[in-house]
Amino acid sequence: MKDSIYESGEYVDKNPSYHTEDSPWKARQILRMLERQSLPIRSVCEVGCGAGEILRQLQLQMPQETRFYGYEISPQAYGLCKERENERLTCRCEDLLSVETEPFDLLLCIDVFEHVEDYLGFLKRLKGKARYKMFHIPLDLSAQSVMRSRPLMVTRAGVGHLHYFTKDTALATLRDAGYEVIDHFYTAGGNEIGKTMKSKLARLPRSLFYALQPDLAVRTLGGYSLLALAQ
Repeated sequence: MKDSIYESGEYVDKNPSYHTEDSPWKARQILRMLERQSLPIRSVCEVGCGAGEILRQLQLQMPQETRFYGYEISPQAYGLCKERENERLTCRCEDLLSVETEPFDLLLCIDVFEHVEDYLGFLKRLKGKARYKMFHIPLDLSAQSVMRSRPLMVTRAGVGHLHYFTKDTALATLRDAGYEVIDHFYTAGGNEIGKTMKSKLARLPRSLFYALQPDLAVRTLGGYSLLALAQ
């Protein structure tokens, strides 16, 4: 991972909330996938857990016997995550790939591997950490983002994205890393949690286009991510 940004505090300077305001929405997408697949989950680990708010939100809605573990390399984010610890939620300021752990039932990689320089190597090493893996992947590449170019540079400078995906390249990346993709669906973050005036103005045309041609709408207008469940 581009460690200097996350360990030096540069990332938290640009994103002081560590996106906790989006965590309830992200947790709902994860729960939707779990419900679709009826998976028996007793242990959940999140790599790059940030402030730990996604795990806290899941804890509020999943069975009492489920245990949650967050791994984060940023000391600043770990400080936020540590505040959320309780008897069912444990946070560690460690690189998950550098420590020995028993396999978890579910590993969450939510908006993470687009930040990792060697993302294929990262995914291959992550595979053995859990039975099931769930990935939330921003689909930064669209006709609109390529034509305008500035949106890609904003995400690079502001939130540290080093790699940019479409649905097809995201799924191909998981398969190239040795994963079997079980299920996937689009998530409409641009419409449902977008905060800028531009994102608000784009909601109606995106929604109408998406209702008619989902794949084409995402490739053309952007504003969506992909949630994928894999083994």
